[in-house]
Amino acid sequence: MPAGVEPTPVQRVLEAGVLLPPVGAVTGWGALSWYGGHWFSGLARDGQTPLPVPIALPRRSIRPQPLMLICEERFSLRETTLVDGLRVTSAVRSAAFAMRYARSLRDAVVALDMACFHDLVSIDEVRVWVDGHPSYTGIEQARAAVLLADENAWSPMEVGMRLDWPGGSVLTNRPIFDPEGRHIATPDLVDPVAGVVGEYDSDLHLTGSRRAKDLRREEDYRACGLEQVTMVAADVRDPGPYLERVRTAYARAARRPASDRRWTLERPTSWVATHTVARRRSLDATERAIWLRYQAS
Repeated sequence: MPAGVEPTPVQRVLEAGVLLPPVGAVTGWGALSWYGGHWFSGLARDGQTPLPVPIALPRRSIRPQPLMLICEERFSLRETTLVDGLRVTSAVRSAAFAMRYARSLRDAVVALDMACFHDLVSIDEVRVWVDGHPSYTGIEQARAAVLLADENAWSPMEVGMRLDWPGGSVLTNRPIFDPEGRHIATPDLVDPVAGVVGEYDSDLHLTGSRRAKDLRREEDYRACGLEQVTMVAADVRDPGPYLERVRTAYARAARRPASDRRWTLERPTSWVATHTVARRRSLDATERAIWLRYQAS
């Protein structure tokens, strides 16, 4: 390839794909990226080191090379399809592959949640595949990930925040309204019983208009009777301070009188629910442009 060609995830998948024999297919993160899943960057945890493109083959028919990770597992060509001229395994099998070969259970949950984010799979679809392939490598990790997955996480960092949350049962990205039906905000996490919300703030949130918007949102939460917990990038390496902030927020929320609660998760009739893959898939193109703008960010 010319030196000026940027090695984007899709470009790397394409370069591996042209080497495929007729019985092979791109799978795992490579297939999910090719399907349009922008969260599947093909990078290691450091965010810089490229991972090899996973290739599914029923038998060894090409030489291994650094560009590709060749996996010889039994599979049927019925589980493959041509997408823009490239043969890939189905989205469900690709997601299951990413989960089975993930470095940890946490990474497996992230893979499934992000495949659901793009509506490439549903949790039930992956559960059926996992249950139907009990002897495959890594299937126990995939089965455990299915139990922890959520169809409405919007970023990998949100997934980690949810998995680390030490409080009660939390919901992901549910819009919150005031008693008159006006939209207050859509927090990353909300405990609807305790009245605690969680937000992940990346480095982009630290300066300028984004920071000012975050401060207004925090004030809005406080005014309607919600307690906010913020997770930042440093908490990923050392979650101790974040966990302590969650516990402190729950303690503050417990001291609030019921009369302070001026918020609800009950949607006005004009608001379309999009918190499941099935609901999002049912939207037409116009509705998707209105209600799923976050998917393109």
